[in-house]
Amino acid sequence: MERVPPEGERNMPGETIQTAKDRLRSAVGNNPGRSRSHNRRVVLDLLRSHGQLGRKQLADMTRLTTQAVANIIEELLAENLLIDLGRRRSGRGQPPIQFALNPDGAITIGIEISVTDLATAVLDLGGNLRHARRIPVADARPAALLPLIEAQVDALRASFPAALMGVGVVMPGPFEIEGLSGVGPTTLPGWAGTDIAARLAERLGVPVRVENDANAAAVGETLFGAGQALSDFCLIYFGAGIGLGIISSNQPLRGAFGNAGEIGHVVVSPGGRPCQCGQSGCLERYASLHALREHLAAADRPADFAALEEMQRRGDPLLAEWVEMAAAHLSIMVGLLENILDPETVILGGALPDSLIEALIARLRPGPSVSNRSDRHLPRVTRGQTGQMTAALGAAALPFFDALMPRLDLSEKPARGEEQQAGLARPA
Repeated sequence: MERVPPEGERNMPGETIQTAKDRLRSAVGNNPGRSRSHNRRVVLDLLRSHGQLGRKQLADMTRLTTQAVANIIEELLAENLLIDLGRRRSGRGQPPIQFALNPDGAITIGIEISVTDLATAVLDLGGNLRHARRIPVADARPAALLPLIEAQVDALRASFPAALMGVGVVMPGPFEIEGLSGVGPTTLPGWAGTDIAARLAERLGVPVRVENDANAAAVGETLFGAGQALSDFCLIYFGAGIGLGIISSNQPLRGAFGNAGEIGHVVVSPGGRPCQCGQSGCLERYASLHALREHLAAADRPADFAALEEMQRRGDPLLAEWVEMAAAHLSIMVGLLENILDPETVILGGALPDSLIEALIARLRPGPSVSNRSDRHLPRVTRGQTGQMTAALGAAALPFFDALMPRLDLSEKPARGEEQQAGLARPA
């Protein structure tokens, strides 16, 4: 379980200068034609990344008129999303009034549904983790889990009186794919045809975003972890299975039907271990939490998080054997991702202990790829920084991301219930 920082402790280090410039180039405001929703996101994102700014600074950075910025600030103050920090002395003349995000102005709730447990996370508007909890579940079918999710959200709303910005729900993919969805021990049974977003949005009256766990984890790393200074990266996510989250030009790459990054059923060992999908040699048969559990179960060894940490600390040979096998197959995937997507780096994260992920990275031997550049300054593979709760944190980050991060693609579908979001996504 991740440590929950005390109130006021910031979880988001500032962006690098280069990242801020890249984002500014792609997300400036627009006076005549851009929607107010976009302009608000631009202002909120700048305040998120810079901490505090004045009206004139915001106008210069967004290329909006001073009056347009003043109007947006007044709206955000009225909605309790900003705080007035007063005037800051900055030389001769009247010092400018500074504004910042109000951490207590709103919260988001993240729900992670996995095969064996349910995790919840709460973020405040300042990006601080206010709650993190994981509970075991005996029955992962919708009839059992949906009432539990609703009860968990109700309890969290009672504990945190700030406005609820939205709810993110994440679960293993792929979604609605014949022969893959709900098949095998790494997927959720019985969820095909269940519109969880519609049900929860109607019940809760706030936007609900449903995403696969790997995509959500990549969003979490973008906002709070190893992806903060990156605009293009891949996250290999270890859940019960293994998935891929892709951030391209600061935006999640979801694909036409939300299933981009389904690497678990890419064959990396032709004729290898049989998989529930009908193929043989799929990546998740070698490199996933389920594959690790199978490996340890053959020797009647436990595979819970604490046991894995202890085994790695002791240099357990059985665990080292799995690491060597998993790394060999992951190396193939890393090279494929580099050649196909050309990321700045590949991040490994998810349900494994950090020390075990570090051991995997140390044993990776990806072949030559387009990543072998003379000017390379990042490692080809690095560890995520958001820990075991990364998918739940990413789930909570989804409505945060929707409300605060500018988007140039206005054809993007809103989260279910977004039209009910009070002031956070109002049309012009």
